[in-house]
Amino acid sequence: MAVLPAGDRVAEQLRHVAVPLMAVVLVATACGTTTDTTSGPPDGRPCDVVANGTPTPKTPVAAPSNRDIGAAPEIATGYRSEMTAVRTRSFAAATANPLATQAACRVLKDGGSAVDAVVAAQAVLGLAEPQSSGIGGGGFLLYYDASSGAVQAYDGRETAPAAATENYLRWISDADRNQPSPDTRASGRSIGVPGLVRMLAAAHEDHGRTPWRDLFADAISLADNGFEISPRLAAAIEKDAARLALDPASTDYFLNPDRTPKAVKAILTNPVYAKTLGAIASDPADFYRGAIAEDIVEATVDTSGGRTPGAITTEDLADYRSKIREPLCISYRDKQICGVPPPSAGGIAVAQILGVLEFSDMSRHRPTDVDRNGGRPTVEGVHLVAEAERLAYADRDRYVADTDFVPLPGGSPQALLGGDYLAGRAALISPQRSMGTAKPGDFGPPAVPAPQQPEHGTTQVSVIDKDGNAASFTSSIEAAFGSFHMVDGFLLNNQLTDFSADPVGLDGVPVANRVQPGKRPRSSMAPTLVFDQKPNGDRGALFAVVGSPGGSTIIQYVTKTLVGVLDWGLDPQQAVSMVDFGAANTPKTNVGGEHPVIDTTDNGVHDPLVEGLRKLGHDVNLADQSSGLSAVVREPLGGWIGGADPRREGAVMGDTG
Repeated sequence: MAVLPAGDRVAEQLRHVAVPLMAVVLVATACGTTTDTTSGPPDGRPCDVVANGTPTPKTPVAAPSNRDIGAAPEIATGYRSEMTAVRTRSFAAATANPLATQAACRVLKDGGSAVDAVVAAQAVLGLAEPQSSGIGGGGFLLYYDASSGAVQAYDGRETAPAAATENYLRWISDADRNQPSPDTRASGRSIGVPGLVRMLAAAHEDHGRTPWRDLFADAISLADNGFEISPRLAAAIEKDAARLALDPASTDYFLNPDRTPKAVKAILTNPVYAKTLGAIASDPADFYRGAIAEDIVEATVDTSGGRTPGAITTEDLADYRSKIREPLCISYRDKQICGVPPPSAGGIAVAQILGVLEFSDMSRHRPTDVDRNGGRPTVEGVHLVAEAERLAYADRDRYVADTDFVPLPGGSPQALLGGDYLAGRAALISPQRSMGTAKPGDFGPPAVPAPQQPEHGTTQVSVIDKDGNAASFTSSIEAAFGSFHMVDGFLLNNQLTDFSADPVGLDGVPVANRVQPGKRPRSSMAPTLVFDQKPNGDRGALFAVVGSPGGSTIIQYVTKTLVGVLDWGLDPQQAVSMVDFGAANTPKTNVGGEHPVIDTTDNGVHDPLVEGLRKLGHDVNLADQSSGLSAVVREPLGGWIGGADPRREGAVMGDTG
């Protein structure tokens, strides 16, 4: 799919922003990003704010049936080849959309903190990338305070309403055992109490410098004055037009009067969202009380089109609280890796995978023919990573849920991360043959495993400010366009489908990730911070900020990038551009068929990586991957170097001059 030349696209989009043109030019110049590797930005134009490269889409994958649509990832829009890393002097921001990156960059340029930039970026992402995240969802923020050296994990995950029963997703009621209509996802039952606004407000109270009300200016201007529909958003609207048409508000916003999907370059305005942001800018608590809260409840219980209502009340919204949790930090090589704890399984899973890989010399398995697209991963390297991931997913599926309701083995993550335990897990990996499906570790009578749940309406923001504070922030509305319920200019999540619909297993043992009132569904989000590690084991200087959307495969994407940077010496753009690969706990091993180095003709029979994995017993899946990685890494001589995922529309910006 074609991408507008950077200067033309920027000029066209910024034409609709209600700020003086000269101010825009100055900000864009100060906040440069990846330039086209063939021609560079034309003379006299502001610095490029689109991470360029030539899109090289392959044969599209068939659209899923209605039966499978809830599990479908966000639609792929090609791969931007030959992207180069962005080098900045003192601050950097990477998001999934150039307008959001520019908003974050402007905040950083004016002296704002990393958390200020996150708030500004998320407000724009909810407008320009509404299929992926927004104020109607939740997320996790991992924050590093450079002055104190402290790392905090902010939990803004959605919660089940107080009236939810363990069969809330399974059937309409004990008396009516039909599935929620039109299905669980598109019914009101999928909607969790949104946590994003309260979490961001709490983080800003702790670490913000720019006044809260000023962080929404860019998003409000774009909402009032208009912005172009991007190729990725247009593709998503086209794919889900029938589901969007179930809701009157989303119909009016995303579809034309004849109910055809709005197309690329069409100008969208969202004055209702601007009004909502204005209320939040005055007081974030207004999202959880009064008119906005009442509108959320009204949308959740709406039965138009035969939809089954949800049970969220204004009391659920008023009672919602974000949480600060202890970050989960482990050693890997000469670095310390920090992630978020449950209810996300992402931090534990990534830590387990790295802990298992610690027993292998991964540097021996560096990709070959390394180029700007990351080169070709080796069969041995992919095999070892995928096998370590199978082991981690086995434990994730059996043991990890909201620890406020279901404790981990031993009451802490350490049982799953102990050196002896991980050594035993590493010993299960054969260099000659894939294990196919791994068994979880034995920690006594466990809750039964929950099935894999999709989570594809997600985005990532990676930020470092002038003072060295850093934020890795992953937010989500779950599937693309969430529950398809639109209210006050934003979409409501369908995060409760991350719970297991069945509360007990076939043996009658309760499922760890079952629905319970006030419980947070398990996530795979894995925002990550990397630090140097001192000889005594203490945390040293900040080294990298990493994260990705992508549902349960987030764990694979983040692991691939960390191994790429730490073991294989790739720069962050090479690491995120590299082939997406990995495995959950199934015989299938993912090898991203969208990558130009992979030969997918004849089901990959001519590709050496694919065939090499098959010889080791891997069932190779060549479907396009939906990562949206970003990574920012410290330069040896000072400054930062960043990369944005070529599979989405992301951009890295900073003080590049």
